[in-house]
Amino acid sequence: MARVYQTASMGEAHIRVAFVSDRGQADLLVHRVGSWGLAHGDALWFITRNKQDATVWIYPCSIGMAQVKVCFVDNYGETGWLTSNRHKGRFAL
Repeated sequence: MARVYQTASMGEAHIRVAFVSDRGQADLLVHRVGSWGLAHGDALWFITRNKQDATVWIYPCSIGMAQVKVCFVDNYGETGWLTSNRHKGRFAL
């Protein structure tokens, strides 16, 4: 399940992420869920404020520095990877 913590320090992040609004630029389409139980795989994220609860720590950055470009979508059915990326499976540890 993807329990995501957004850190303010690039040094402690596991993955650098750029949030994009254009699906054509995205590597991963993500839907934000409201509980741990609904979080699943790489694309259904529960965002937590507690580091110790998270499966991955992300650092928001520019597109040029990002390892993964993420676009948030409204529906579960639209989620998933659009490109091949070495971070596949990393959000769901």
